[in-house]
This record gives sequence, structure tokens and C-alpha cells, in this order.
Amino acid sequence: MRFYVLDGAGLDVDFHLLSPKGETLVFDERKSDGVHTVETEEGDYMFCFDNTFSTISEKVIFFELILDNMGEEGQDQEDWKKYVTGTDLLDMKLEDILESINSVKARLSKSVQIQTLLRAFEARDRNIQESNFDRVNFWSMVNLGVMVVVSAVQVYMLKSLFEDKRKSRT
Repeated sequence: MRFYVLDGAGLDVDFHLLSPKGETLVFDERKSDGVHTVETEEGDYMFCFDNTFSTISEKVIFFELILDNMGEEGQDQEDWKKYVTGTDLLDMKLEDILESINSVKARLSKSVQIQTLLRAFEARDRNIQESNFDRVNFWSMVNLGVMVVVSAVQVYMLKSLFEDKRKSRT
């Protein structure tokens, strides 16, 4: 199990993972990311992302479940073996091909996982950049407004210094 908080105030969340027996396997408090490996057993697991400590802001979370060795390889080998009706040489070649295919399949699935992870990092960084961009724009506008007001006050003050307040009689 792997998770990352991509967007939201504080970029943190509580995470709970419960076993099928109801035992707490993992409890992370106010973390922005986490990677957990557990030995599985038969039954339904429950996981929860908890944001009750920060009810004002919502969070965007990327999570990924990676299930290894689910008995898939044994089934693939059985499917290949039922088509083999030949000599030992043919069996050996098919087993070599099967081994190569399984190796490529495993590497491709790892590549997909890494690309998904990189997309999650990119989304998190983009959200942080957009938040910073909005903050800089807001404070720049506030600064610009203050400068305009100050310049108007200065012009008025200078103008009032050079005004002739005497009444002229002509």
C-alpha cells in the first residue's frame, strides 16, 4: 500500500489499515505519504484516510495497492503446458519463452507503477506551484493597491504644501 497527499492544506492525513480480524496493522498520524508492506491473509482488509482534524480543507490523495504473487504465474504456466504435445526439447524451449515473457510482463508492470508514482508526484508539485502562484498574485495586488494609495496621498500632500492659502485682493 502506498499513498501520497497531492493537494490540500498541510498536505497531511491520518491513515489506518485493519486486518480481516479487525486488528490495526498500520496507523499513520498526520503524514503526507506512506509506503506499507504487510503479509496478507484470507479475508477483507479495511483502510481509511481520515481528515477529521482538518475539516475546513479537503484533501486529494493518490493511493496504490500492489498485490504480489497472487498465484497468477502458476496459472499462466498451466495454460501454456496444456498446448505442449511434443518432445522434451519443445518443452524446454516453451519454458524458456514463458520465462522471458513473464520477465517482460513483470518489468512492464513495474514500469507502469513507477510512471503512476511519477504522475502523482507531478500532480502534487503542480498543485503546490499553483497555490504559490495564487498567493504571490494576491499579495502583489495588495502591494500595488497600497502603492497607489500612498502615491495619491503624497501627491495630495505636496500639492497642499504649495497652495497659496492667502486671499488675494485685486
